[in-house]
Amino acid sequence: MRLQLENIPRVKRLSKEGFQKEFFLPKKPVVFEDLSKDWPAVNNWDFEYFRKKAGDVVVPLYDGKPAKANEKSHGPAMKIPMREYIDILEKGPTDLRMFFFNLLQNCPDLTDDFKYPDLGVKFFKKLPVLFVGGAGSSVVMHYDMDLANNFHFNFTGEKRVILYPPEETKYLYHVPHSIVSMEIINMDKPDFEKYPALGKAKGYETRLKHGEALYIPSKWWHYVKYETPSLSLTLRSLPKEPGKIIEVLKNLVITRNYDNLMRKWKGQDWIDYKNRKAIENTHRSAGID
Repeated sequence: MRLQLENIPRVKRLSKEGFQKEFFLPKKPVVFEDLSKDWPAVNNWDFEYFRKKAGDVVVPLYDGKPAKANEKSHGPAMKIPMREYIDILEKGPTDLRMFFFNLLQNCPDLTDDFKYPDLGVKFFKKLPVLFVGGAGSSVVMHYDMDLANNFHFNFTGEKRVILYPPEETKYLYHVPHSIVSMEIINMDKPDFEKYPALGKAKGYETRLKHGEALYIPSKWWHYVKYETPSLSLTLRSLPKEPGKIIEVLKNLVITRNYDNLMRKWKGQDWIDYKNRKAIENTHRSAGID
């Protein structure tokens, strides 16, 4: 058995009108092969450039270990200057990642290297965020808590991305009171005997190379595997629909705080309970005994 994945469409020279009609309004993903072609970042953004421009900036690094049961969330494994992190990346495979690193706050000079594309969407310009990962590192299957539309620009390396639309949630072992799938599932080589519902989910995949950008629609699930060390910039457009705004507030105010409270109160029992429910709920929805 294999995951049911289609290739994400790829486009060049797509107009604003074409993007709105073919992808944004229908809520379908697409890979732009040339959206950043005029950016200085296309020529400049490699690890040596970041070593020179931001080598002294102290960055938080995250590893692949699940958060401990009594912790509110998975905090950074360490904080080191960016040049030291780049040294680690260049030495070989590592699961250490930079996650959601705000360039505007931490490296404002680097914001001159890109511009917000004219695609008919309103970008949240206070939050251009950088993601960096070493060869072999991965990001658990999840959707974003703020339900943003993401425009993910990849540089210096290659990564594999798997996407699933919201209607496939019933097959994805969604952990209750969270925005993630079960962390134990290896999306590169799923164990279909333990997690058979994954074989029913219909999704999409692509491999992003230097200079390519992926549009991830609001509330779409995404899994990322760093095939080689790479860094990426994500520009975000927040939802406008009243229903989604209410859902965002619920995620931020109720869901997250309730989960943190239960982690503190119940510890590992709460984690084990949620994982059991993820399996039970998914198998019931998928009609699996």
